[in-house]
Amino acid sequence: MINSQWERIAGRLRDEVGDAAWRSWLRPVVVHSLKDGAVRLALPTRFMRDWVATHYGERLRALWGAEDPSIRAVDIVVDAGATAAGKTALAKPTLVASSAPAAIAASPAAPEVEELGAQLDQRLTFKNFVVGKPNEFAYAAARRVAEAAQVSFNPLFLYGGVGLGKTHLMHAIAWHIREHDPSRRVLYLSAEKFMYRFIRALRSQDTMSFKEQFRSVDVLMVDDVQFIAGKDATQEEFFHTFNALVDQGRQIVISADKSPSDLEGMEERLKSRLNSGLVADLHATTYELRLGILESKAEQMGVPVPPKVMEFLAHKIASNVRELEGALNRVVAHSQLVGRAITLETTQEVLHDLLRASDRRITIEEIQKRVAEHFNIKLAEMGSARRSRQVARPRQVAMYLAKQLTSRSLPEIGRKFGGRDHTTVMHAVKKVEELKASDQNFSEDVDLLRRMLQG
Repeated sequence: MINSQWERIAGRLRDEVGDAAWRSWLRPVVVHSLKDGAVRLALPTRFMRDWVATHYGERLRALWGAEDPSIRAVDIVVDAGATAAGKTALAKPTLVASSAPAAIAASPAAPEVEELGAQLDQRLTFKNFVVGKPNEFAYAAARRVAEAAQVSFNPLFLYGGVGLGKTHLMHAIAWHIREHDPSRRVLYLSAEKFMYRFIRALRSQDTMSFKEQFRSVDVLMVDDVQFIAGKDATQEEFFHTFNALVDQGRQIVISADKSPSDLEGMEERLKSRLNSGLVADLHATTYELRLGILESKAEQMGVPVPPKVMEFLAHKIASNVRELEGALNRVVAHSQLVGRAITLETTQEVLHDLLRASDRRITIEEIQKRVAEHFNIKLAEMGSARRSRQVARPRQVAMYLAKQLTSRSLPEIGRKFGGRDHTTVMHAVKKVEELKASDQNFSEDVDLLRRMLQG
């Protein structure tokens, strides 16, 4: 009997409030129970319960009293198992709201989280993230958020330049949670998509559905939050969404290209909120990290790439990881498509546009620095009096490259190497040429250095 009463009441409410409000707030309501003259209605979230109680509670009580005078109260409960389609509810509801004169809340049955957010890239997992000094702190923080039901910091704010791994870490968090705790609802999307969805909700006068969709998740992840800088209405909504989730103990992960304090066009109160958790930056990559990334990428691709080519790419493509991986992809694709082996020569041909930037003048100081790094000796040794092979050989290589790559005279080169005589430079050039002819590994080393300096 009680269900038939609700059907009649629901029909009247639908006529009164219209289809849009009905779909958003009242369609998800299910009848939970009738006891001692009090009807209990169930909704799946607290937000929906509060909204219906506030806006429709008194009207529900009046309609039900007119339908059945024995009904003295309408109570609204939060029941995560409530579904309007199946008319089911949990036996042990929580968070009861009574509608003696006020009372209830609801929201549309939220769409699947996956439909709201962006598609996750299956390649962007923790397993495929190469950790090094520049990103180890951000990586550790991301793993903590992914592995723990609750952490002591909220939000986690990741920032760094383009292609340094922010998006990779966010996808990795989402994948880890989905795999190990699928009951947690994770929503990942860009700040741009957040804004467009908000604008669409405003145009369709359905902002409450928007609010419920975004405030019912367990983990909200917003990429490139700098996009909403200067967009006041979107910032306002994002601020309230942020507060609502934090107040409910839900986790937020944000990324941007700058730290919260440096985001121009962002409201101070939002900056303060973004700064209130853990801020972790991803620094520019080091040579060692870039080399590790290339090795990992080549292993994933199942393609043998000569170490010298790896070293060359790690030295030359230092801007960001995305460009580095893209360069390797081009080199491998070229090799497979035209059937040529991957060598330093073909690599330089294929990537000529990326490497073109170094038609600048090469200095002796730059040569000395690069050679010292390559052979792992101190820069000061280039001008020292030490004659051990460990130091003398790199010094000779640097003199040879200075002769090949600069327009400086032999005496000028000699002066840059601790005031040595021009005959010392001549001897170094001759020695390096002899070694190149007789020692393949040494020849490749020198060739690699020359290519890295030339671009």
